[in-house]
Amino acid sequence: MLSVFASLLPVFILIAAGFVLRKAGIIPAEHWRGVELVCFYVLFPALLIIVLADSTLTFGETAPFALSLLVLVVLMSLGGWLARKPLNRLIGMEGPAYTTFFQTTTRWHGFIALAVVGKLYGDEGLAVLAIAFAAMVPILNVVNILILATYAAHKPAPMGLIVRTLVRNPLIWGIVIGLIIRFSGIALPDIAKTTLGLAGDGALGVSLLALGAGLSWKAAKSAGKEVLLATFVKLIITPVLGIGVALMFGVSGMSLVIIAISAAVPTAVNGYVLARTMGGDAELYAATTTAQVVVSFVTMPFFIWIAMQVAG
Repeated sequence: MLSVFASLLPVFILIAAGFVLRKAGIIPAEHWRGVELVCFYVLFPALLIIVLADSTLTFGETAPFALSLLVLVVLMSLGGWLARKPLNRLIGMEGPAYTTFFQTTTRWHGFIALAVVGKLYGDEGLAVLAIAFAAMVPILNVVNILILATYAAHKPAPMGLIVRTLVRNPLIWGIVIGLIIRFSGIALPDIAKTTLGLAGDGALGVSLLALGAGLSWKAAKSAGKEVLLATFVKLIITPVLGIGVALMFGVSGMSLVIIAISAAVPTAVNGYVLARTMGGDAELYAATTTAQVVVSFVTMPFFIWIAMQVAG
């Protein structure tokens, strides 16, 4: 397990460095938003396109992997929805706080997953992880908007927002373009490959710095039972369930470890924006995100190690 932790240490160091850079005022907080946008709209789509276009993936190889992740998303979403009334009765969790609990236990930080998989398995692993984005990102966006609309905004789900969220998501476009190139037999011109490669090479490190800069230690220090519960569900229950589902579908080897990584990462930062704009508890979201990132320094290596032992 120590070797797994050591291999992930550069990822955690970059996250911590981003936090220090922002906290010390070396790079002011307002500048980091631009860095996040560059990562989201330029660097990561380029990375997804290039790794998928150059991959040797086939449908038969990826079907059990994608199906496992779809089942995991459905189980976590259904469980989160069924937990609403018990959570309200037991700990008084109201609508806005509940929507944040739901978001922070179902969303996943794909950028951390990309950094970890890239470190462990290189481009071969990144190509497989891109399928995880294709399987999880659309359904998670739709489900979380529906939950926010129903239990925070208390109005019918805005279908226009759902459609815009999917159509404007650059990660989805990166996946679609990469898969089209891969299965159409089209060869990317050298200049396009070089350009995409240069952009993609900067994605992982820059995004980890930006993640660290966005952490709110002040919010995390005021963590209550809602934060603790969401952290436990996301970082303990989800990876256990993810590994179990993957084994049920016969997933093994590198693909099993990548499912464990996808399940074990903390929640996505972009859910904070939805919480703020649709009536969710944004402050609770910031606190939960920070707590999950910090705790994942311990839980992620553990579950990756478990998956590696099972994978053989």
